[in-house]
Amino acid sequence: MAVRAVNGGSLFRSAASPPLLAFGCRFRQFSSLPFRRNSELGLRFRIFCCGNQFLGYGGGLSRSFHSIVDCVMEELTAWRSRRRIRATVKLTTSGELLEDKLVNQEIEKGLLLEFKKDSDRVLLGVAQRPDGKKNWMVYDQNGVTSSIKPQQITYIVPGVENFDHAEISKFLQKAQENLDPTLLEIAWVELLEKNASVTAEELAEMIFGSSEPLESYCAHLLLSKDEVYFTVLATKGSRTIYGPRPTGQVEELLHKKLAKDASEKELQDFVQLLVSAKSKAALAKPSKSSWMVDEKIQYKIESLEAYAIDTCKSDEQRKTAGMILKAMGLTKTASSALNLLINIGYFPVHVNLDLLKLNILTDHSDEIIAAAESLLSDSSDSDEMNREDLTHLKVYAIDVDEADELDDALSATKLQDGRMKIWIHVADPTRYVEPGSMVDREALRRGTSVFLPTGTYPMFPEKLAMEGMSLKQGELCNAVSVSVILHSDGSATELLHLNLEEEAELKILSEAAALRLKWRRQQGAIDTSTLEARIKVVNPEDLESSINLYVENQADPAMRLVSEMMILCGEVVATFGSCNNIPLPYRGQPQSNIDVSAYSYLPEGPVRSSAIVRIMRAAEIDFRKPIRHGVLGLPGYVQFTSPIRRYLDLLAHYQVKAFLRGESPPFSAGQLEGMASIVNMQVRVVRKLSASSLRYWIIEFLRRQPREKKFRALILRFIKDRIAALLLVGLQASAWVSIGSQVGDEVEVQVEEAHPRDDVLYLKEVLRN
Repeated sequence: MAVRAVNGGSLFRSAASPPLLAFGCRFRQFSSLPFRRNSELGLRFRIFCCGNQFLGYGGGLSRSFHSIVDCVMEELTAWRSRRRIRATVKLTTSGELLEDKLVNQEIEKGLLLEFKKDSDRVLLGVAQRPDGKKNWMVYDQNGVTSSIKPQQITYIVPGVENFDHAEISKFLQKAQENLDPTLLEIAWVELLEKNASVTAEELAEMIFGSSEPLESYCAHLLLSKDEVYFTVLATKGSRTIYGPRPTGQVEELLHKKLAKDASEKELQDFVQLLVSAKSKAALAKPSKSSWMVDEKIQYKIESLEAYAIDTCKSDEQRKTAGMILKAMGLTKTASSALNLLINIGYFPVHVNLDLLKLNILTDHSDEIIAAAESLLSDSSDSDEMNREDLTHLKVYAIDVDEADELDDALSATKLQDGRMKIWIHVADPTRYVEPGSMVDREALRRGTSVFLPTGTYPMFPEKLAMEGMSLKQGELCNAVSVSVILHSDGSATELLHLNLEEEAELKILSEAAALRLKWRRQQGAIDTSTLEARIKVVNPEDLESSINLYVENQADPAMRLVSEMMILCGEVVATFGSCNNIPLPYRGQPQSNIDVSAYSYLPEGPVRSSAIVRIMRAAEIDFRKPIRHGVLGLPGYVQFTSPIRRYLDLLAHYQVKAFLRGESPPFSAGQLEGMASIVNMQVRVVRKLSASSLRYWIIEFLRRQPREKKFRALILRFIKDRIAALLLVGLQASAWVSIGSQVGDEVEVQVEEAHPRDDVLYLKEVLRN
């Protein structure tokens, strides 16, 4: 005799008989009670008592093994004997043919039949009338009449004629109330012993003592839904024959079923958590961290998150998310998962999906922060002997609003011969960071700082960038300064609307910028200045966060001054590197395919710039020698002025400073190329993120404007017929414009629809009377 644990109880079986029942109560003595009969099904069965307890699943341990088993076997033998006497069914053994049982019943009006509505639904209905040669019109349990094919029929309830379709629901209810899957185990024992097959009607006779319509349908439901005891041997039309599974297979399936039931219980518990969180007010919803306390809950919530942003790591994760959405009554789509996570408070309303999807690094690890703070506490400066005191210069720091740290500043003087001397002072992060150090490797991994409307994610830890590396007003700062003496034909740029008459140095810088721009254009430079939107969002996680938007004109004198000085610095560093054979990331951009004169008919500014940018070739980088940058009109160019924000600028600093110290550059051209490939891949990802984030918040800004508000938009080009590409608050959109409007014209538009999450913006031209 073997004993094994099942659900905390014990299962007893003899060597000649498969497992029967799992007992878990504490046995004292058996007493046999009279048969009880189910009034609907005519079912008779004995109830076994153990003292004051009924036999079943769960409970205590057995004391007398032999007395228990003997009693059970006696009752089973008596039950089998009674079944043999009163049963009229013939069981088909493995040696008999199954075809005799696979005789289909012809479909007639009034028959009650079960059919597959679709892959997920099985319905009960009454045959109404033929529909063509083979199909039948059926009135189903939901009150819907539809045409079905014969192959959709899964069971015809026997013994039914002219069934009243109004009684379908009542019939179904009675069937569901009387389903007892444990009866299958008893039938399985006997059928396995006889090696016999069974139909639904035969099973009904075995376990219910009757094969009437209700009993037969209940038996069909038990067999068709069973995943443990029986398997399909043969099917012909609506007739199916089942056979008992082997004992070993049943044990394995029972184990799987227990695991499945536990999993389904976990799922339902999780669904209840979701429903509860959805119902709560915004401030009362559970925090994001609270979903991470339990490992199983964490897995499910992370599966939903991965499904929402399309980053599932496995089929199992995707399947888990799909089951959760189905249990919540939602469609299996990314948007359903996203909205669910927003509704439970896990995601803020304006969650940046691209930030999550692209796996952008935001926070620095504790280890990196500690290493950065250690660098700040080190007061040594390996370049101290080579530094020059430039505190006598008046320095102007000009930078965009998005930057917290300051990378560069400018100075200017006029020499006695009238020429201008320009100084470009660049922050010196290599004063703290050495190539290959932990902080350097982290900066390489990030490649660039990330500037979004909702916040900034710096390449270096914030404290190191702000307190150590950044140029600061009124303090002595380490810098790498580039000085340039301009000839009379050129270089310079201007500052944010300051009174140039009162600032002689700024006036020099302004004149230098104008000369510089003129000279570059003579060298073939192409003007691509346009209107650029900048947005700052305050409290982005709030439902109605504050959006500050302004449009920056890149042709503005202040912007020209800054860009010209930075371009000048890049040319000087490229020239210096070329003269001294320093491997650097030399940037170039071919323009051989651009005939600027072909666009002279377009208005100068954003319209012309937009047309030219669309056909420009991608930039190139050489790490051994300068290459022409046709768009800038320069023989060579190296980005050098943002080493706190851009890693390739930092690499240029490593190389140049090593040369100035009389050392060999730390990196060869090949090494630079390998690192640049890593950085440029990350930079492309960040650019995509920045563009999508900016567009999202511009559309959200427009969505919040009064419906009647009018905006001025610039026609950039016509896409098709009168559909025009428009530039609106720094964002490109499209709309139909009236006849007579031309490229370069301004038109008035109103926002018809704006859905930032779906990247949808519909504009309508305001026609003048």
